[in-house]
Amino acid sequence: MTRLDAPVLVAVSEDPETSHRAAEAIRIALGILAGENRLVLVLLGPGAKVLDAAAEEYVDGQELLRHLGTLRRLGQRFHVERGAIPPTPDWNPLAVEVVPIEPPDLARLLADSRRALMF
Repeated sequence: MTRLDAPVLVAVSEDPETSHRAAEAIRIALGILAGENRLVLVLLGPGAKVLDAAAEEYVDGQELLRHLGTLRRLGQRFHVERGAIPPTPDWNPLAVEVVPIEPPDLARLLADSRRALMF
């Protein structure tokens, strides 16, 4: 893989309950993917709430759900910090593909990316 073929990593650590930046990050990630770029999407800490059942109630929640649905239909995986995955059954009701990661996995994903956008 050449560096130009490497994916763009978008990491979301903002809390979607209190910040519009989480929904904005998901919108930007969708735009990157629509531009025929490979994408790695990472949810860290409170950013994992992006996949909560209550996401529609959060800041820009309706927009967030619309973009999540599109990402799901496109088969986009979400790399989620293992410690941020809640044990509740109502988390991830859209059933997007989740790949639990640890800090060394995040370091590898960053190293393998040509760009990283952090929110």
